[in-house]
Amino acid sequence: MVDSALSNLQSSVILLMGPTASGKSRLALDLAEQLPIEIISVDSALVYRGMDIGTAKPSQSERQRVAHHLIDLIDPLESYSAAQFRADASRLIAAIQQRGNIPVLVGGTMLYFKALREGLDDLPQADAVTRAQLDRQAEQIGWPGMHAELARVDPATAARLSPNDSQRIQRALEIWHLTGKPMSAHFQERPLTLSPHRYLPIALEPSDRHKLHERIEQRFDQMMEKGFLDEVRALRARGDLHLGLPSMRCVGYRQAWEYFDGQVHALQMREKALAATRQLCKRQLTWLRGMEDRIVIDCLQPALLSPCLAALRAQSALV
Repeated sequence: MVDSALSNLQSSVILLMGPTASGKSRLALDLAEQLPIEIISVDSALVYRGMDIGTAKPSQSERQRVAHHLIDLIDPLESYSAAQFRADASRLIAAIQQRGNIPVLVGGTMLYFKALREGLDDLPQADAVTRAQLDRQAEQIGWPGMHAELARVDPATAARLSPNDSQRIQRALEIWHLTGKPMSAHFQERPLTLSPHRYLPIALEPSDRHKLHERIEQRFDQMMEKGFLDEVRALRARGDLHLGLPSMRCVGYRQAWEYFDGQVHALQMREKALAATRQLCKRQLTWLRGMEDRIVIDCLQPALLSPCLAALRAQSALV
């Protein structure tokens, strides 16, 4: 039975957003004890089968407690786009609401949230030939050098990317090569396409970023204890995966792959993985701050359920 103060939420879509290690998954499971929800994963890494430990994928017992969607969709050899996410999430939202449940979208892939709420840019599809050329160039000058090249042709996009964010640098340069226009110009020209749903965006953000970084370190060490390197070793043993794939560029997996290639030793691998995770966290928080309608909850509180329910009750009263 839904709390009467929350009854209006059944026509809404809850967005549970936040950086890595902010407690999103645990809060979603706690919400399932209070509300008739189904969880839609908003995570570009959880879509891959066989990548469980390094992505902190919900366990089978957790998935049995509450329905989870958009997890284990594809093989790591395949790719999954924001356009596919928007189509899949829109279909699932409608189906969940038809069942009388509340869709709760949980994750930290902010581009997916943006695509769902605002629509997609009319950008060219990935081009294998162009990407191969960019990869060869990156082998010669490194990704910081490619970032400098991006700064020359698209300074606005380069300014928001880390010099080591190879996947996004490659995509921005690919768009420039294919269209002759910078990615930032495409964004400026895009007409806004708003979603028909009523979203309730809740953002778990840290009051002290250093404490969140400590959580990130603890989680990485726990992943290592659970056998993360064995997981990556098994992926390498397939023989068909490589660092050019989006799956193997996921934070942690890329650094572990480089470790097995002998490019770094164990301590360097750990430090590089943690640095990449902190950079991801920084980007996620930057995205969140651009969402002016979000409801912010300090993720460092000992209990997140009560402030989350209070925020939802307040929003329900406004309907």
